[in-house]
Amino acid sequence: MTFIEMLGAAEVRNRSMLCVGLDPDPARFPGSLKGDASRIYDFCAAIVEATADLAIAFKPQIAYFAAHRAEAQLERLMAHMKREAPQVPVILDAKRGDIGSTAEQYAIEAFERYGADAVTLSPFMGFDSVQPYLKHHGKGAFLLCRTSNPGGDDLQNQRLASVEGQPLLYEHVARLAQGPWNLNGQLGLVVGATYPNEIARVRELAPTLPLLIPGVGAQGGDALATVRAGLRSDAAGMTTGAVIVNSSRAILYASSGEDFAAAARREAVRTRDVLAAARNA
Repeated sequence: MTFIEMLGAAEVRNRSMLCVGLDPDPARFPGSLKGDASRIYDFCAAIVEATADLAIAFKPQIAYFAAHRAEAQLERLMAHMKREAPQVPVILDAKRGDIGSTAEQYAIEAFERYGADAVTLSPFMGFDSVQPYLKHHGKGAFLLCRTSNPGGDDLQNQRLASVEGQPLLYEHVARLAQGPWNLNGQLGLVVGATYPNEIARVRELAPTLPLLIPGVGAQGGDALATVRAGLRSDAAGMTTGAVIVNSSRAILYASSGEDFAAAARREAVRTRDVLAAARNA
């Protein structure tokens, strides 16, 4: 199955738009795991097992592993997810952005070393920084488009005088991803939940692309506004472009005790149900 096909199957099977972000911070680990970077795999594996039937995707953030020299633990975790939750696609949150042979190596890292189904990318060095990832059959790539951080305005919300119609930069990225850049049909866009109006604009410009939406949960994004802005369905009620709403810290650190996995599951159920209610509102 391609990444897009996996997303669709996971959405139906788990009745979910929830992406569980895996951002392991040993300083915040619960109970006996607290402060122990050698237990990153154990912590994340427990979260995966507790939420595998609730998620449309998992999203490990590579920096949280690399900062603790835990790349080997990330490899183990990726293999564990493939064994324990093969129905849930894995998006490696790496935000790579480079050209030529370097981009080719990053693509090998994401798809061959770690076995990710998709990866996040910065598109601001142009198409030749994205194209190497599209050569990997069936693999997905999410381009940063309108991110949830306040500094996103510095570039993404600037108008392009040199492009016909003078679109905002994020609008231009959305058009490119929906159109000429989407060579393998597996591109998606990252749009922050803190900007529902911009989510709606991106969906207008990219009606069939999956949208990866961080910012619901600890960052304060509104679930109802997010889903209404990003979700579109066909006459049969099937989603025409997946909405993948990420929650990391609210789920990972739902409890500081030994019951952390059970607490993470409860929070994941709550978030999934909130998103489902927003879908039906």
